[in-house]
Amino acid sequence: MNIISKKKPSFKINESLKEYLINFNRSVKIPFTYSELLRYFCTIPQKDKHGKDTLWETVMFQPSEMEDIHYRLVKMYAMMKFDGNESLMEHLLVDRVDYCAFGNSKPFRIRIVNQYNDNHDYYYVKIADASRVYGLELEDLLSPNRINFLVDDDTLVEEHITGIPGDLFTKPEYHWLEVNEVRLAKEFVKFNERCFVRLLGDMRAYNFVIDVTADFDDVQYRFRAIDFDQQCYEGHKKIYLPQYFKENKHFVDIGIKLMNLETVQQYQQEERTLMAKRMKRANRRTAGLLDAMCTDTLSTPEKENTLKKELATHYSHPPFLKCRNMGEILRLSLDLLAE
Repeated sequence: MNIISKKKPSFKINESLKEYLINFNRSVKIPFTYSELLRYFCTIPQKDKHGKDTLWETVMFQPSEMEDIHYRLVKMYAMMKFDGNESLMEHLLVDRVDYCAFGNSKPFRIRIVNQYNDNHDYYYVKIADASRVYGLELEDLLSPNRINFLVDDDTLVEEHITGIPGDLFTKPEYHWLEVNEVRLAKEFVKFNERCFVRLLGDMRAYNFVIDVTADFDDVQYRFRAIDFDQQCYEGHKKIYLPQYFKENKHFVDIGIKLMNLETVQQYQQEERTLMAKRMKRANRRTAGLLDAMCTDTLSTPEKENTLKKELATHYSHPPFLKCRNMGEILRLSLDLLAE
């Protein structure tokens, strides 16, 4: 397995991407900034039920600021969920604000509670990195999953993506699940293909979740990415294929046990066909996003040169060698869906 860059730099949102976000209602005036949330005065480490460090810390704000900050955090939730209708905010409160210094986006996790029934929900506040914004938008356009996020200058707000974390799915606490391994393997193949075609890297098990849905005669699974920082950044094609990460060996082994080559190829083609249909339905939006990407810097020349050579060999398609940046490489990768 090729080594992933230890620390991907953050790329600022350029003017072309800003224009795209405005045109398609992803850009709004957020009632706080990421930097404002950094004004906490102490933290409390969070442990899991086994006493292990979760890498998250609950942050505490000064009493003089807390009421105002919490009001604005609830207002943001209202903007995401019900178009900012403040009359529906009265029964909502901020139960907790958590912070994680691990990773590129250094997220805050906001826990919102409904006082009437104690039901809770989360959303995240992060540094607005262009790679992640492109990744989120591509997920919304090209995957079977819809995702809600908003951007304001250097602040990014994302909804919570529900599911069982991939690295926990095989743990003892989830052994109550009666897993249909054939369906699980099928969905991993399709997830693997989606990531490769749209160049989403670093899909190790802790960077995706598995959504389990009861069907009338069994269960269905869907692998959903939750980390989009490595969109169009790395140079080696294997980093865009989840099958090559040792953290995903459990899912790969199931596929090897239960599927032959013809079945794998069938599922790969199914996903490519579905992606082509999604792209066609959102043609104007996809074209606008790719136009913005083609004006942007999302990686280094060395990584771009490596990737276009590897993809030219993989697809036996020399036009990759003429691509000038990651945006053009991705556009050509998606164009191949229609062939």
